[in-house]
Amino acid sequence: MTSLNINEKIGIKICFLRKKLKYSQEKLGEFAGLSKNSISSIERGESNASIETLDRIAKALNIELKELVDVSNINL
Repeated sequence: MTSLNINEKIGIKICFLRKKLKYSQEKLGEFAGLSKNSISSIERGESNASIETLDRIAKALNIELKELVDVSNINL
């Protein structure tokens, strides 16, 4: 079993938090000023999102950036 990289872990966390708020990828994208495709790519761990982009997503999810990037408890 391969371990997840940081982009994949952050993507999983974004997806979890987005679904917890009952946001679609499109709605999260609107709140963060990003496209649905960008959100999808980040959630799949395929995009190396900048700190600025992650901060915009964190704000759209109503959390601090440091909470978003703390993926120490994500192990699949």
